[in-house]
Amino acid sequence: MVQRTRAYRLGVDVGGTFTDFSLVAADGRRMFSLKVPSTPGDPSVAIVSGLASLLGRCGVAPRDIAYFAHGTTVATNTILQHAGSKVGMLTTQGCRDLLEIGRQKRPSVYDLLADKPRILVPRRLRREVPERMAYDGTVLVPLDEEAVRTEVTRLRDDGVEALAICFLHSYTNPCHEQRAKEIAGEVAPGMYLTASHELTSEFREYERFLTAVINAYVGNRLSAYLQRLSTSLRDAGVRASCHIIQSNGGLMSVKTAVQMPVRTVLSGPSAGVVGAAYEGRRSGIRHLITLDMGGTSTDVALLRNGQPTTDASQRIAGYPLRIPAIAIHTIGAGGGSIAWADDAGGFHVGPASAGAVPGPAAYGLGGDQPTVTDANIVLGRLNRKALLGGEMPVRADLAEKAVASLGRRLGLSVERTALGILEIVVSAMVRAVRVISVEKGEDPRDFCLVAFGGAGPLHATAVARQLGIRKVLVPMAPGLLCSLGALRAVPTMEYARTRLIPADKTDEILSVFCDLAARARRWLASERVPVAQRQIRYLLDMRYAGQNYELTVSLPGRALSAGSVAGAALLFHRQHKRRFGFSSPDDPVQVVSCRVVATGAEANLFSGGMPASRKKPTPAETRQVLFESSRRPLLCPVFFRGDLACGMRLKGPAVIEQTDATTVLSPDDVCAVDRSGNLLIAVGRERGGDEED
Repeated sequence: MVQRTRAYRLGVDVGGTFTDFSLVAADGRRMFSLKVPSTPGDPSVAIVSGLASLLGRCGVAPRDIAYFAHGTTVATNTILQHAGSKVGMLTTQGCRDLLEIGRQKRPSVYDLLADKPRILVPRRLRREVPERMAYDGTVLVPLDEEAVRTEVTRLRDDGVEALAICFLHSYTNPCHEQRAKEIAGEVAPGMYLTASHELTSEFREYERFLTAVINAYVGNRLSAYLQRLSTSLRDAGVRASCHIIQSNGGLMSVKTAVQMPVRTVLSGPSAGVVGAAYEGRRSGIRHLITLDMGGTSTDVALLRNGQPTTDASQRIAGYPLRIPAIAIHTIGAGGGSIAWADDAGGFHVGPASAGAVPGPAAYGLGGDQPTVTDANIVLGRLNRKALLGGEMPVRADLAEKAVASLGRRLGLSVERTALGILEIVVSAMVRAVRVISVEKGEDPRDFCLVAFGGAGPLHATAVARQLGIRKVLVPMAPGLLCSLGALRAVPTMEYARTRLIPADKTDEILSVFCDLAARARRWLASERVPVAQRQIRYLLDMRYAGQNYELTVSLPGRALSAGSVAGAALLFHRQHKRRFGFSSPDDPVQVVSCRVVATGAEANLFSGGMPASRKKPTPAETRQVLFESSRRPLLCPVFFRGDLACGMRLKGPAVIEQTDATTVLSPDDVCAVDRSGNLLIAVGRERGGDEED
């Protein structure tokens, strides 16, 4: 029977391999989920067809969906595939070559032959116009409007589809960029236009210019995709407006996403971090490291006191961008990552992935190269008959054939090759976690590892063991946490302004904050966030005078006051000491940029707990699983996640299967189900041995 109440919230996350759906009733009492293969050519195809399948199964009418949030990879893939628009650039006279000059800093200092990222705007399409703004916003050279008309006309005639307007020091006074954009709109009405000050009102021209160029580069493609998706959803009967996940984990409307598509480059992974933060709060854990392993990549992030670490400087495909974002580190290690040997016999895994098509060899869709998924099937860690709760048959014989082919080249048995694949991919994830923890002055042993994504729980305890992390949390729906995180996300917008001010000049700092807060309140009103749900946080980018890098300090409390601003310097000293091992309390502190983050309130979902049970967990079956620490396979009980209740405890080795993911407990691991339904795993040392339980 079809439900008639329009009170469902839908979260959709599009990954490189699967597209995930989470449909939750507004009261949190009913939840439905689905995984379908992604359609990389047009992600909206998988969304529309998967949604139809999901609604048909759960008996919910399309018009009953009141809320739709979407994590998208369209902008990211456009950058990675170099599939964006033909972009032109309008800039200040003398700044034409700034995109090629860039920065002295290089990712690999000792690689003399390192490739630089492709310049997205050829020099002939970078045009200069007479204008000049001083660093304090004073007009030095008025804008030559006739030159703007002439250059935009030439760019239009050259077939330019998108234009980035990037003037020097426009972050302090945007009037020239604003007027140039008006003129460009008159001369080339069909051209996608971006002005750099609209994306970031901060200094460092190279990053600001490049961010504007990337925004123009992906703008047309994301706009076309969102238009296609909106039309398809309307045709399917969905009346809810679409919200897009930003790189900072917040929501924005489709209208804002079309204007600022560059802010979606970490859309999907950020939704997962939001979901992990919520699950951590439910389980009473506030210091978290996330491990989101999907089919194509693994994303890691760090949360202290329940708040994700943020970083306004992100590097995507080698391009340094200036956008508000959760500090997420991504590596090419996923369930579909391909294992291979180089000409010298070196053993590698990734970054190439089998993706959704043809997928791992075990899927039987034509893939013949061994992947991480195939290795897990060979070792018995994954079900050798079917995945996705029995809906996706797998061919264990094809997995073994693919792994054996690589093994012959390496001189290894099938089993040792499969173990080697997992050892390499786990080592890569360990290194990724160290980048966001040890290299930032944080000790991973002080954190709990939250494992999610379709493949995260398979490898979580192995990663935690190498890092010395003692506890792993696996959410109730780990393979769907990004789509569930989309349902937890709230409207969010960050405004920033560069203003070099001594930290003791409280009145000047308060004045900048007041201006930014006014903009934030106008945005909240435009997004129709109820007044009672509006929240504004205040942050300062600070440094010791003479430094050329900053740390972001969050002011305590939600209300802005002279006292909270005055105390920011003390917080900066503490943060500097934690990050770099020292502080200089006697040195003058300088504010570089002021930031405000405007948000709405969270939706109240999934508030209920799981009832306790004193029953002993009963395995559904047993199977042989080979672990690195054992010389031969161990007979492991296999439990269905749905059969586990609060209070139940499991001792490894064991396997826990569910529709969206599989969790593996190594020997000596101990798992308990908490009241939230999450698995809390105490990580053992895996002494191994040949004992069979």
